[in-house]
Amino acid sequence: MAKKAIPKKVMKSASARKAAKGRAAAPSPKRGKTGNDVAKPWTAAEVMQAFGRFAAANPHPKGELEHVNAYTLLVAVVLSAQATDAGVNKATRALFAIADTPQKMLALGEERVRDAIKTIGLFRTKAKNVIALSELLVARHRGEVPRTREALEALPGVGRKTANVVLNIAFGEPTIAVDTHLFRLGNRTGLALGKTPLDVELGFERIVPAIFKQHAHHWLILHGRYVCKAAKPDCARCVISDLCRWPEKRV
Repeated sequence: MAKKAIPKKVMKSASARKAAKGRAAAPSPKRGKTGNDVAKPWTAAEVMQAFGRFAAANPHPKGELEHVNAYTLLVAVVLSAQATDAGVNKATRALFAIADTPQKMLALGEERVRDAIKTIGLFRTKAKNVIALSELLVARHRGEVPRTREALEALPGVGRKTANVVLNIAFGEPTIAVDTHLFRLGNRTGLALGKTPLDVELGFERIVPAIFKQHAHHWLILHGRYVCKAAKPDCARCVISDLCRWPEKRV
């Protein structure tokens, strides 16, 4: 039996549907974690321009955790995990007034440390870590904060981010500590795309010009904290908005 002919109009419709389906299934351009097109990486000239603007706007950036020496800085950064700098500062002002060395912290004891920082999240675990790291500083480093990432990361409660902060602020190393603000900023702007904090850190290390590496950590964190905020980024105040790769920027 001969096959029944299909009207041309129907054939055209079916063909159109097939083509449309094919277009819908076509792979979209690869995008970063926050939707930016990674096909348009920043040029070296753009990166230089961006950090030049950060430097002009804030020539001498500083961290916001209050401390009196390398040891109290280390403790403050350990306490700042999942907590705000303002909250940590409020708790540590009285603590550091009476315990600004590992020896004094050990003499104070875990219970009193716990009471001093009880307004900070995870304060019980953090008090244990402060006492434990103080013990190791005395036992292994004569009470001094070590100057290498490996030695710092061997201390209780100290990860790569904490070590990088201490190395940068206390010892002037050109390290970049990736917190939630900097992680978001790297991906959103397209400056340093990555699925992990380490990816983003290494990305920034590759692109940040040497003359800006000392302060890059602070510029980026402060920019992410106060301008390129998570929920409501203030693109109108952003000094690099014209260079930013974020497709949703509000300018």
